[in-house]
Amino acid sequence: MPMHAPDFSNRTPLPVPYLADIPAVLSLQPGRQLFVDDYLIDPQHTTMTRAWHQPVKHTGNPVMSAESEWETKAPFPPGVVAKCGGIWFDDADHLFKMWYMAGYLGSMCLATSKDGLHWERPEYDVVPGSNLILPPDIHPDSGSVLIDQNAKGDEPRYKMLLRQPDMPDVDNSKALLYGSQDGIHWDRLGQSGSMHDRSTAYYDPLQKKWIQSIRLNHPTAHRTRYYHDGENFIESAQWAPDETVPWLRTDSLDQGKYNPAQLYNFDAIAYESLLIGFHQILHGPDNHVCEQSGMPKLTELYLSTSRDGQHWDRTNRSPLIPAHREYGSWEYGYVESSAGMCCIVGDELWLYYSAYAGDPNRVTKDWRISGVYANSAIGLAKLRRDGFASMRPGAPKGILQTRAFKLNGSHLFVNASTAGSNMTVQVIDSQGNPMPGLSHEDCLGFQGNSCCTQIRWKNQSLKELESQPIRLQFKMDRGDLYAFWLTYSELGKSGGFTAAGGPGLHGEVDQ
Repeated sequence: MPMHAPDFSNRTPLPVPYLADIPAVLSLQPGRQLFVDDYLIDPQHTTMTRAWHQPVKHTGNPVMSAESEWETKAPFPPGVVAKCGGIWFDDADHLFKMWYMAGYLGSMCLATSKDGLHWERPEYDVVPGSNLILPPDIHPDSGSVLIDQNAKGDEPRYKMLLRQPDMPDVDNSKALLYGSQDGIHWDRLGQSGSMHDRSTAYYDPLQKKWIQSIRLNHPTAHRTRYYHDGENFIESAQWAPDETVPWLRTDSLDQGKYNPAQLYNFDAIAYESLLIGFHQILHGPDNHVCEQSGMPKLTELYLSTSRDGQHWDRTNRSPLIPAHREYGSWEYGYVESSAGMCCIVGDELWLYYSAYAGDPNRVTKDWRISGVYANSAIGLAKLRRDGFASMRPGAPKGILQTRAFKLNGSHLFVNASTAGSNMTVQVIDSQGNPMPGLSHEDCLGFQGNSCCTQIRWKNQSLKELESQPIRLQFKMDRGDLYAFWLTYSELGKSGGFTAAGGPGLHGEVDQ
């Protein structure tokens, strides 16, 4: 459980204790070390500054739109949306897989792709002649489909949390729990504790816990997230009403565009040495305003990161994946994430998201078939690997010096673009002096653009320094330093977490 339950009665930004009390010597989590916060950086000896980067939306968007009978037929608003499912690269059969909702509140389906861009709808035997994976009388509203890379024996490799929509005179506040060995045929495993809509789940390998991201309404903060965890998927989803803990909300730095901002959803995934999260921030308008116009509410995705799995740093308050708030756009509103969040494809991160165009001709008092939720589709945004943020010189001879950390690895790799300059690295001992043979002058340097290149010195290596506390000092005139990592792999395999996987990757970590 979170160490401290935050106060939801005010809008002060939530604290991040591991950034307020940084150890004198860091013990780094294996994996690529990203500069998304100041945890790694010695501010007294650093002149480089952080630059934030935004993914580029695929020019062929949307990559998946409503086509089949199940995705277009009445009474459900037409569309495809993965907010109740997930998008992963499944290394079991080397396919991209998309578990998604066909028609808003319609049916659960599975699509596959060889390249992540062109999607097929295979016919399964659950409902012959369709790609449905659950009976059509099960209507998804929110939840998550997860691939469990650690499943052993008879434990289902695929896991699903599915909350059905609120219905008149029906209590659907508890989600259904499913398991599957193939992602197609699902067995009912039980049900969750009470939750509101748009609740989700994920696995946190930092804590080795399954996490439930539970939406509940607070009297003043309104849409918020409460927390519950467990050693396994079923345990994480079972709680009494008083056993969930206040966890995440919006704050004074979230600027609503129609109404005060609220936290609509929160998804997370382990990537390299930390967790990345998507805060889906609601900017309004109110439900009744949208229902009278048939236009979707405005939500956008904002990056957050965590090094302990409990507290989330939100240094960058610009939307990572914004809506295109112009009538006629396929992504006019309701930009939403889903389980998996990002795949690693070569030197890129592929971030899938859902969005809605709406339909002003579908104005009805029944929210379930309103134009607010019509014409949803799925898009793709691409980002350089590790490229959420970089450290950049503001003048020649820019310096980035790390805090002291225990060396665990014999090879140093970087992800950098030097913009024609030469980047060198020196290793500094506990007394603040360059180590013999590992100075800037001894470094062979790197000039170019690479997501994975090794740094070497003329006559010395890091093999003799294992477990010693050291600092690294990077020096360059121009360009961007995105990440560094220490590894025993001569190929640069980081040992970090692989998010939703990708071609050539196997298992939970890069090895």
